[in-house]
Amino acid sequence: MKKKIAKIMLGAMFLTGVLSGCGGNTKESSGSDNSGNKYDLTLYSINTTDADFGDWLKNVEDATGLKINVIAAPTDSDTRQQKITTILSTGDSSVDILEINDEMSASFKNSGWLDGLNDTVMTEDIRGEFAKGYLDQMITDKQGNIIGVPGYAGYLAFWVNQKILDEAGIDKLDTKEDFKKYMLAVSKDGRYGYGGSWEKTYVFNEIAQFVNMFGGDYFDWTRPENKEAIQFLYDMVQNKQTPIDQIADKYEQMNPKANDGKYGCWFMWGLGTDYEKAGMLGQDKIHMAMVPSMTNDGKRAIFTDSWSYVLNTASKNKDAAIKFLKYMASEGGMEASYKAFDRYPARKDVAEKVVPDTDPAKEMYSRYASECNVQGRPMLPQTMEFITDMGTIYQSCMKGEISVDEFCKKAQELVNKYK
Repeated sequence: MKKKIAKIMLGAMFLTGVLSGCGGNTKESSGSDNSGNKYDLTLYSINTTDADFGDWLKNVEDATGLKINVIAAPTDSDTRQQKITTILSTGDSSVDILEINDEMSASFKNSGWLDGLNDTVMTEDIRGEFAKGYLDQMITDKQGNIIGVPGYAGYLAFWVNQKILDEAGIDKLDTKEDFKKYMLAVSKDGRYGYGGSWEKTYVFNEIAQFVNMFGGDYFDWTRPENKEAIQFLYDMVQNKQTPIDQIADKYEQMNPKANDGKYGCWFMWGLGTDYEKAGMLGQDKIHMAMVPSMTNDGKRAIFTDSWSYVLNTASKNKDAAIKFLKYMASEGGMEASYKAFDRYPARKDVAEKVVPDTDPAKEMYSRYASECNVQGRPMLPQTMEFITDMGTIYQSCMKGEISVDEFCKKAQELVNKYK
């Protein structure tokens, strides 16, 4: 998908206006912001730094007739979780709609802080167009209430650098043997066969991905498949096929390295916007590929995720909030997010209509859905604590401070602690 050229200066000017007009000091979310501008609801958004946010917001306001006050969510994941937790847990009504990720969904969905949407927004006819497994696992509470509107459908896609593949004389990465051969062939002179985002709050994605690929169970670290997955990652570090210094990297630090040809393959969310901006997206450059099979039976595994729009139960502007959420769940709302943020439509019927057949993501997403075991990521209620602690012991293992056996033992202790 070709995203329109970002107008950085205009985006920055718009963002300055948005941030200066936030109603963060008010307790009621309807009324006026600090500049005296009237608004109908307040949105706590992760997307304000996107250059196309202004166009997206105008689309939403024009379509709904709502005037929306925007508060920019922190970019740091720990700080963002703390801020949102405080808003919801204290009954703060200054924010009506929030965007939360899967980690927060797992923590909040049974808290009573979010309104169920089954009867108002995610009605039976609408929710049938979303991935059932994702709805059931990630954003449905114990009473069967869907508490969010998925903003997009995303896979933790497998990405390869085709130039490096061609240089190595390898035409595909289909099996564990193919993968090992590739690691050996291309890891040299400061280049690595595999690259990751191993910062302690991010590496959870890859630990769980490799466990699934090897046929393990993230909640049962007595299984040999789990140990095999961690041993495989550890061996890549020892053989200098993936760098230990990536334990400091989030995706923001990883993507530039991929663009510079530092990695032969990696896992990454999204549709490749950073690669496209760098002129590196394409079938002859960086592109999505099928997930390798690491098991003898040829099975493949992949995760899907989303950020979801949720309704603060303390909101004083429920009617306006429901109107906003209905638009987000509609074809028009899905298309607007797709065009502005490169967010692949969460509704399958909308994706079929608005995503062009020439978009390589459309073909690969279809293959992922049909050829892989698609799951939501394994989450526990104390999500960030669990993720952070798992990331910490994983980093210790990769640095050689604890053995793979010790990691598995500690990982099971953490599962038992947080489950």
